[in-house]
Amino acid sequence: MEVIGIAAVTANGYIARHKNERISWSRDLPLFQKQTGNYPVIMGSTTYKTIPNGLSGRQMIVVKRSDSPEMILRKIKHNRCFVIGGGKTFSKFAPHLTHLYLTMHPIIFKSGIRVFSEIRDDIFLSFIQMIPVIEAEGIFQFQYELIKSKDNRVEPNKTTH
Repeated sequence: MEVIGIAAVTANGYIARHKNERISWSRDLPLFQKQTGNYPVIMGSTTYKTIPNGLSGRQMIVVKRSDSPEMILRKIKHNRCFVIGGGKTFSKFAPHLTHLYLTMHPIIFKSGIRVFSEIRDDIFLSFIQMIPVIEAEGIFQFQYELIKSKDNRVEPNKTTH
């Protein structure tokens, strides 16, 4: 199964200013809806609270700190799912990610919530493609594949494309 981390990110790596922020600065909502439509989306309870009207057409899986990523992923009957936030949830599911889709926004926050709440040294990415979101404003989605070895660790400097 593909487990895709997807996020709108500022130029300095933040996904939100604070935990209760309803994201209004992201310009990639149509692309997000198209990519995640009809697939399960995994999120933490804080992220869930910032989505006032839910996400139509998608099964929303809200995880708690005590939940096991392995157990959650085993229950999914699709060939693809998306991890949509927040920082703690991205970190929790990082060992299981197969892809990472980051839409970079030309914004800088002084502080906030980072994509990964814990810095990891075992995440290595292989570039797949760049998709224009709003090209005139310099907003693009960068898609990466995580390359893993037999012992489930990510290997640096391996490319498949």
